[in-house]
Amino acid sequence: MNARELLKQHVLKSASLTDEQFDYFFSHFSQQSFKKGQTIISEGNEVECEYFVLSGCLKAFFINDDIKMYILQFAMPTWWTSDYNALYSHSRATINVDCITDAEVLCLSNADREKLCAEIHQVEHFFRWRTNRGYVASQKRLLSLMNNDAKKRYEELLTLYPELYNLVPKHLIAAYLGITRETLSRLYNGR
Repeated sequence: MNARELLKQHVLKSASLTDEQFDYFFSHFSQQSFKKGQTIISEGNEVECEYFVLSGCLKAFFINDDIKMYILQFAMPTWWTSDYNALYSHSRATINVDCITDAEVLCLSNADREKLCAEIHQVEHFFRWRTNRGYVASQKRLLSLMNNDAKKRYEELLTLYPELYNLVPKHLIAAYLGITRETLSRLYNGR
């Protein structure tokens, strides 16, 4: 499926756009290709875009002062990612986004998103719907981290996103779950 059709199917899940409106909406995106390991956003840089994943897998992460990686998000096809704090507040990035695999993305600038939301009510509705879903997912993940042990978090991730286990190296899944690679191995082998 081409980029236009993939985005259109995604948007039409929550917003009703005419063909003309969608064409106008789509005209504000630029398509980019990235290689495995390539950085899209680096901590300290300005962030001007958010990214809709067409293919591949990205990760949004933070590395603390002790050089420990914390993965905030994996982004697979039809998922969005960016450093949203930096994007919306026009500040410097505090997280990094890079490619776990080769990836194709559509980029939308913050300025264009705001312009589109002001011009087309259904686009604003779509972005509000998407933001709400992202907030709910983040809240569920935070509650899981606070309330569940490593085994339960592992089982939840496996149930929600089984494709991650074939796509993402185990050490990155461990970083996402907040556990060591060794603990993940014990959980994985104990299935």
